[in-house]
Amino acid sequence: MSIDTPRPWLASYAPGVPHDIDEPTGSLYDLVEESARRFPKHVALEFFKRTTTYAQLEEQILRAANGLRKLGVGAGDRVAIVLPNCPQHVVAFYAVLRLGAIVVEHNPLYTPRELRHQFEDHGAKVAIAWDKSVATLQDFPADVSLDAIVSVDLTRAMPRSTRLALALPIAKARESRAKLTTSVHGTTTWDDLVSSRKLSKRHPRPATGDVALIQYTSGTTGVPKGAVLSHRNLLANAAQSRAWVPQIVRGDNVVYAVLPMFHAYGLTLCLTFAMSMASRLVLFPAFDPALVLAAVKKHPPTFLPAVPPIYTRLQHAADSAGVSLAGIEIGISGAMPLSQDVVEPWEARTGGYLVEGYGLSECSPVLMANPVSPARRLGAIGLPLSSTEARVVDPDDGTKVLGTDEPGELQVRGPQVFRGYWGKAEATDEVFTADGWFRTGDVVAIDVDGYVRIVDRLKELIITGGFNVSPSEVEDALLKHPSVREVAVVGITHAGNEQVVAVVVPKDPATFDAEALRAWSREHLAAYKVPRRVVVVDDLPRSMIGKVLRRKVRDQIVGE
Repeated sequence: MSIDTPRPWLASYAPGVPHDIDEPTGSLYDLVEESARRFPKHVALEFFKRTTTYAQLEEQILRAANGLRKLGVGAGDRVAIVLPNCPQHVVAFYAVLRLGAIVVEHNPLYTPRELRHQFEDHGAKVAIAWDKSVATLQDFPADVSLDAIVSVDLTRAMPRSTRLALALPIAKARESRAKLTTSVHGTTTWDDLVSSRKLSKRHPRPATGDVALIQYTSGTTGVPKGAVLSHRNLLANAAQSRAWVPQIVRGDNVVYAVLPMFHAYGLTLCLTFAMSMASRLVLFPAFDPALVLAAVKKHPPTFLPAVPPIYTRLQHAADSAGVSLAGIEIGISGAMPLSQDVVEPWEARTGGYLVEGYGLSECSPVLMANPVSPARRLGAIGLPLSSTEARVVDPDDGTKVLGTDEPGELQVRGPQVFRGYWGKAEATDEVFTADGWFRTGDVVAIDVDGYVRIVDRLKELIITGGFNVSPSEVEDALLKHPSVREVAVVGITHAGNEQVVAVVVPKDPATFDAEALRAWSREHLAAYKVPRRVVVVDDLPRSMIGKVLRRKVRDQIVGE
């Protein structure tokens, strides 16, 4: 089979997975409305053991939508959501969409500078924010000030017993409560917002092609930009995700939201996919192994999207606590490579599958995944999803399509691919080819069976002495040395040429020998790939979901 064959990966699909999905229609709000119609009494949300049914969820959404309408929110307006995972987040997301307005998701733990940059970019005048983040928004200068802030006390969504425990006069309880809420004045409370009557059924609905979401990229290769995603994009990705796991039964499944829903990965698999499957969505404000294991005892997840460190920590915690992970059917891992050391013990403990996938904020975000079957391949990011096209091109000649196993830039097309960056026409033009393919910026190779393997980020390749060096390749080699716990490899310009620099977190700083590591690497890497410098650090900067940020690593080294 040749890569020149149209979509050669289709032959590797798991049984029951369609080659294409139906064209999306309607809006994202329809996902909740349909689930509430078919499964009104089924649990939609669980938060610290308190539950909300689909009928209750729909009513809360319509009340919140009407409350936002009274605050002046209309079709096309941007509304910022600055919340961790909680029931109010789900309600706010769909309430904004029901009005035809545009959701802008934010990390509530961002610094004032990071939040201000994004608010300056999207210009939202209304925000729905965690109490703990409100003061930051109120301190914005006049040119980015907000017309209205809805403050959310997470504890209001908890069972009464949990709220009382948080209020107990002991140090640990006070600390726990402080992490969840602070007292804020000058805002509309969430309770006031949802005290409104339900929005009229006659209120205009958004169209499939309307903008639904501005999702800021993680900024691993530059200043974060707002990816503009339509209802069509997000509906398509939810449908593609459903199609990929035909063994999951609608109305009889459990999804765990351990990933932040303000991140594209958590948003699609927990907010849109889960609601479209009438799932019991179990919400965690942050990943806490003890809380997750307590939930596992009662309702093991059918579907657990996460990242490798979460799977590892959960395994260790379960072993220590004597809790069985049996019954967890499907784990989908993304954002970083998934190793055999994680997969084998996980599948042995759960009896289910743990497979790797791949996506980008600009693509709603899921583009590829391994089949949830014995055909999954370790080391591959998987196969393009249904209705997704992919090609590999020469990075130096964006029109030359490469063949089987030839590494080049991955370009994609599909209904989940975004329309461009908010207010940045030039940046948008840069990432699309003349014939409409999205340039991912990732260097990959596609094998004869259609499986895709990541080689590296195009913008992170190191060019030294005229040779291209893949940071990931060097990192993989160095991680095999017994003294290395973690490593990030970056290129640092010196005298007009890039040098390969390894930034290492050693297992034992007292005994670590940088020169010994360089000598060892000369035996395992070509001479031009051997790090010219080895820098020792205590920790590596990471994104909100744990991915090492090479750009920040490089900036730190340059700034020394």
